[in-house]
Parts: sequence; structure tokens; C-alpha cells
Amino acid sequence: MEKWFISKKKADFDQIGKKFGIDPVVARLIRNRDITDEEEIRRYLSGTLSDISDPAAMKGVKEACILLQEALRSGTKIRIISDYDVDGVISNYILWRSLKNLGGTVDYTIPDRIQDGYGMNTDMVLQAKKDGIGLIITCDNGIAAFEPVAEAKKLGMNVIVTDHHEVPYQMEDGRKQEILPPADAVVDPKQKGCEYPYKQLCGAGVAFQLMSALYRAEGREEKELEPLLCFLAIATVCDVVDLTKENRIFVREGLKRIGFTENIGLQALLKAHKLEDSEVNSYHLGFVIGPCINASGRLESAEKVLKLFLETDPDEALETAQELKELNDQRKGMTNDGVRDALEQISRNGYDRDKILVIYLPDCHESIAGIIAGRVKDKLHKPVFVLTKGREGIKGSGRSIETYHMFEAMNEVKDVFTRFGGHAMAAGCSLLDESKVDEFRLRINECCTLGQEDFIKKVTIDVDMPVDYITMGLVRQMAVLEPFGKENKRPLFAHRKLFIERIQVFGDNRNVIRLSLQSDRGTRMTGMIFEEEESFRQKMGEGKQYITCTYYPDINVYRGNESLQIRIQHYFFT
Repeated sequence: MEKWFISKKKADFDQIGKKFGIDPVVARLIRNRDITDEEEIRRYLSGTLSDISDPAAMKGVKEACILLQEALRSGTKIRIISDYDVDGVISNYILWRSLKNLGGTVDYTIPDRIQDGYGMNTDMVLQAKKDGIGLIITCDNGIAAFEPVAEAKKLGMNVIVTDHHEVPYQMEDGRKQEILPPADAVVDPKQKGCEYPYKQLCGAGVAFQLMSALYRAEGREEKELEPLLCFLAIATVCDVVDLTKENRIFVREGLKRIGFTENIGLQALLKAHKLEDSEVNSYHLGFVIGPCINASGRLESAEKVLKLFLETDPDEALETAQELKELNDQRKGMTNDGVRDALEQISRNGYDRDKILVIYLPDCHESIAGIIAGRVKDKLHKPVFVLTKGREGIKGSGRSIETYHMFEAMNEVKDVFTRFGGHAMAAGCSLLDESKVDEFRLRINECCTLGQEDFIKKVTIDVDMPVDYITMGLVRQMAVLEPFGKENKRPLFAHRKLFIERIQVFGDNRNVIRLSLQSDRGTRMTGMIFEEEESFRQKMGEGKQYITCTYYPDINVYRGNESLQIRIQHYFFT
């Protein structure tokens, strides 16, 4: 079920347009994103790296830099331990490359998703000690690794934790008390007392800022780190953190540089997807490049990707990039099967009556549980956990909706887990065995306070604007709003009642629908819908000739000719 709303935030759009040289419609779109004062608008439209906060303001950065400088001076062996997803792998690469350039003796470890699970564990700590490691630095994990960090300290190693996830806590006298790992330095902008003003960095963002502070401390030019911005852009988009303020600047700056990257592995990844001569945008990062990086950590080892980024032979790099693309194609098929099985289970067992969906797919590859949960969540607009049988107990991933803070809810039933972590919109967990699945389903639903209105998907329309007003100039100017992503979504317009003159269906799976449309003023427009034909025909029914829709305008280029079209997002027929 959906409810459509038109945003009615007020401002002097003509004045804003004149001040910043933009169309009043674009000014309205910026206001709809709660960007109001002139300095915020300037940063949104043209913010640069000079607008990024001082990394020294981040709690723990000073202590971490001192430890790293001591390790660099003494030749101490440094080991980076990351997560296995896009953000983790890229955080690892940013730290490795930066420390290596400073002359550090540094190597890395990435957990195996199946054998090791998420984040640093005690076995990795013991192995680090055997290997003569003197300093462990985590990235995109570690904030909940209390026991492994304690073991590392017991064995005489220094530990720096860099992370961006929520800090674990326990309730004492009705108040949250943080549980920090006993590291020598903890760098996480979400920890209490951290004065860094922007809290929404991804793990790679935290790692990059730490390296920025270290390069300053070492008297090195921070410009030396700029080639890493294209990697930071990929991590920021793929970790689905807010694309606002600093994240927005990092992604925009990274996209400027990605076409000129000298990294042979990244060049190969672009070439494998025929993007080497294209203008890469946030869509390509999130839905083309990122999934290939993730596929390695899901189905094989994430170290394969890190080795790709360290590769110096173009032929070897292209071969690995092609393998990653094939792995991702394999992952897509497995995901489609998993989504189908999940929806069947919900229907068969009557789980659709539950507020929180807990689905157990024992034969599902645990690495794609989160993707399946996300797909089911998008379809049913309910929080979803997908659990599967791991080597040691039950593993699971959850994806949430805006009205449900998943990590907070899991804290309410944390004794059912052997391990859990995450944030508002996504989480991971481990359970002892299958006997705990039903208990988890029951208890997570019992403590849920969501009402029926929380499950209605709210579609916010920026401007109720007939297609007659779309011009090439407006569409081109809207490029200043990019990059698009979480909290900076692609603008949405609406048109009431367009006459459908013709329907054409394309694509190998017959899932590209092209509509020839006409407004009541006579404006003709092509409308594109990306959906399976069967679903589209069912919604249309018999005798319907008009479509009311939300849309985003863009320019279609075919054989050098440009024409306006709309990409239809939500619709109904009359």
C-alpha cells in the first residue's frame, strides 16, 4: 500500500534561483531536502574538500596517530583487519595504501564470511601474535569486538579500532552505557564525546579521515591521498550511508577522478563493464561496480578484490575483473531463487500477519541473506530478517524500513543471539541453533510497537509538475543535484492522467516497458517503466487508457539524437 504526498516546504524559490543561478524548480528541490541557509546551499551545489571537517576533531584520532607514528618509526609490523563487504575492503585498501606510502611495514587480513563471520575474532588475534604483529588496526568493524581486543592487549599488541557502526550499550538506571572495546585508540564518530560534527561517514570515510590526520602529522601533503577518493566514493555509495554534506562531497570528488584513476585494478573493473569511456555516476557505483566487489566476499574471498586493487599487470587485472563480473551474475541468480523461496514461505506459513518477518532458508548461501531480506522488504514494506544454516549455528541478516530502528529492537531481545550488530536500517546476527528461530520470531514481534500506519509506504513527490514543463535545459541543470542516494534521492515529479497511445515491451525478460504518452495539452512524451510485463498488465487491467504517475525526467540519446523522456516510478491507471 502506498500514500502519495506532495512536499509543500516554502521558500522564495525565485530569489534562491537568482542568487545561485539555478532554475526555481531546482531551488524548490533543494529546499525539499531541508537545505535552507545560503551556506548550506553553497556547500550542496559546490562544496569542495575544503569544506570537510578537521579530522583531528574526531575522538581517538590523536591517540591513533601517535601509535601509528611510533610504529612507522620503529618498523613495527602493522596488520589491518577489515570487514568483507565493499566498505570493509575499501577501508582496508585506503589504510594499506596510505601506510605503505609512508613506509609502513603493513599487511592485511579479511575475514572469510563463512569460516570467520563478521569482524575481528580471537583466532585472528592469535595468528597476528604468531606472525609478529605489533599493531592491529581494524576498519569498518571492531567497535563490538570487546573480547578479541582484550586478547590482543593481553598478548602485548597495540590496537586501534576504526569503525562507523553504532556503539554497543547496556541499560543502567534507565540510561544507555557504552561498552567500548579496550583498545589503545577508538575512532568512531558515533561514540559518546566525539566532537566530529558529521556522524554519517562510512567505514572508509573514517579510515580516510584518520589517514588525513596522520599525513598532516607527518608533514605530508594531503593531496597525496586524493587518488583514494574514487575508492571512498564507491564505499560511501555502496554502504548506503546518507549522501549528505561530507559524504556528498566525498562522492562527488571521487566521481570526478574515477575516470582518470591510475589504479590498474579499478581500471580493469570499469573496462569489464564497458565503463572506461563513460561518465560514471552514483548508479554505476551502487549497482554495477559495488555488487562485483561484494560478490567476491559473498561467494569466494574478499581478498580477491583487494589483490585486484594491488595488481600491477593489466592483463591479470582484467582477467580477475571478468571473474568478479561472472561471480556477480551467479549471485544474481541465487538471489532471485532465494527471494522466490522467501515469498513462498511467507505465504505458506501465514507470516504475512507478522509485523516483523523472520524467514528461515536453511539451504540459502548465507552471504546473500541480506540481499534477499532487502528485496523482500522492498516488496512488502516490512522489516525482514533472513536466517540460514551456517557452519556454526544460524546466521542471519536484516533490512528495515524507516519507521523501525532494527539495532535498537534487537537489543530488546539480545539474549536470543550469540552475536549481533548493526544500525537502524540493517543488521546481522547469529543464533545458537534452529531451536532459537521460532523464539526469535515470536519475541521480536512481541516487542514491536509499530502501528498499521507505519507499514504504509510514503511516496513524497517534490513537485506536481505536468510533463509539458519539462525542457532540456531543466533536465541538464538538475545534474547539480547529483550524486543521488540515501537522504538525497532522485527528485520525483507527478503528472495526473496521461493518455496512453501505445505500449511496447522490450528486454530479454520482457521487463522494459515503453509507453507513448500524450498530455491534455498535446505534449507527447515517452515513458519508461522497468517491470515485468505480466505485473504491468495485471495492474492495468482491461479498458484503462490513462496513467497517473510519478516520474523523473531525463534525456535519451539514440544514434546521436537527444529526446526527452520520463522514467516512471509509481503509477496507477484510470
